[in-house]
Amino acid sequence: MDNTGPARIKLPISNDPMYLMLREGCIKEFNVKKASGDKCDLRGCDLRSLDLRGLDTGGLDFRDGYFRQTDLRGVDLSKANPDGASINACKISGVLFPPELSASEIELLLLLLLLPGTRMWYQTSVKRS
Repeated sequence: MDNTGPARIKLPISNDPMYLMLREGCIKEFNVKKASGDKCDLRGCDLRSLDLRGLDTGGLDFRDGYFRQTDLRGVDLSKANPDGASINACKISGVLFPPELSASEIELLLLLLLLPGTRMWYQTSVKRS
């Protein structure tokens, strides 16, 4: 039996206090610390099944993150970097995606959300401010 499929992926659970806040559902506290200048590296992190509504994602690096079944409704990802992040089975109603992610790519993502391993891939030639 193959145990290497997406459901068996071991992702890092960082000891970073900011990351742990997200895992514990402390979105408001995370936003306050972020606004005061605290940094957090979320590249490749396990963010599955979290409720991230209300999260200030500006400047956050979610590259290759794993968002399976995460609630992202209403989250503004336009100034974050979700390149390569998996959004399989996520709630994405009202999400503002980065401008580099074209409408046709988002539409394709929506069609493919039922397939395991759906990831966001796009050109990042446009500079974010």
